[in-house]
Amino acid sequence: MPKAYWIARVSIRDKQRYPEYLAAANVAFKKYDARFVVRGGPFETMEGSSCERNVVVEFRDRPAAIACYQSPEYQKALAIRQLHADADLIIIEGVAD
Repeated sequence: MPKAYWIARVSIRDKQRYPEYLAAANVAFKKYDARFVVRGGPFETMEGSSCERNVVVEFRDRPAAIACYQSPEYQKALAIRQLHADADLIIIEGVAD
């Protein structure tokens, strides 16, 4: 079964409070053995529009990625994030080995 990824583009509205989301989300990420492939960092926008923060999180498979998002732990973090940032997030399957 191929790995799956969360791909998120985030615009932070309250940089002082955003770490509250990160701390809360980390609980869900640990529970589902998530691995950050990209977590912010410098980037170049080559085409289209961009957000200030880009994140790619790897999961063992698509069911795990969806379960993490739907988990009570992440839903708690999501409520915090929505107070302090706007985001686009997709869950996508990787290429099968």
